[in-house]
Amino acid sequence: MVNLILLLLILGIIAFLYSSVGHGGASGYLVVMALAGVSPLMMKPSALIMNLAVSAFSFIGFYRAGNFKFKLFLPFAIGSIPLAYVGGAMTLTDDIYKKVLAIAILFSVFRMVYQFKDHTEATRDINPIFGILTGCFIGIISGMIGIGGGIILSPVILLMRWGNIKETAAVSALFIFVNSLSGLYGQMQNGGIHLTDNLQYAVVATIIGGLFGSYYGSQKFNIPTLRFLLTVGLCIACLKLLLN
Repeated sequence: MVNLILLLLILGIIAFLYSSVGHGGASGYLVVMALAGVSPLMMKPSALIMNLAVSAFSFIGFYRAGNFKFKLFLPFAIGSIPLAYVGGAMTLTDDIYKKVLAIAILFSVFRMVYQFKDHTEATRDINPIFGILTGCFIGIISGMIGIGGGIILSPVILLMRWGNIKETAAVSALFIFVNSLSGLYGQMQNGGIHLTDNLQYAVVATIIGGLFGSYYGSQKFNIPTLRFLLTVGLCIACLKLLLN
């Protein structure tokens, strides 16, 4: 019972931190489940379901604050949704799965460590073709390992100056939601979905964390210490996945 409460607390904190920057938190949930010895067959759908709940609330928070840009979201979604389905239908060996997950975690670490500044100069319009191709790449990776892809997308948007921090968070949140749906559907077509025990409690914990995270994130709430601790944990988990 104590272990379950501790696990739920960790998942809630992860949801809070990720949703504060417009992410669903799947990479964090996957790390926790991987370290707990959960099978990848169960990890992928469980993380995506938690992702759906958190990213939905995160998107609503940033959308209501007027930060969503549909023109920025559309090219990525066109490329990613069908490829997330294809990736979700793929079956990877446990070893390959954990290696790909570790690489995806590196993007999450980068996003947490590097705090992008909101530049005063105007953002640039995205090239639709480049956006679609970017979406294709992120979509296939997302479906393969069970993430929404926001941890990869948001650094790209910010580095290319296609949107400011709040716009990036809003676009990433909806991007994660649609990719998670597509990836789940792909898994359903590939032998069904296997879920972890106590998933319902995990979903509630992440929803609570996501609600608070999206609220404070949309209000420019900065939590550097907690993000630093999460980053350290992700780095340790990444090394463990790569070396095992």
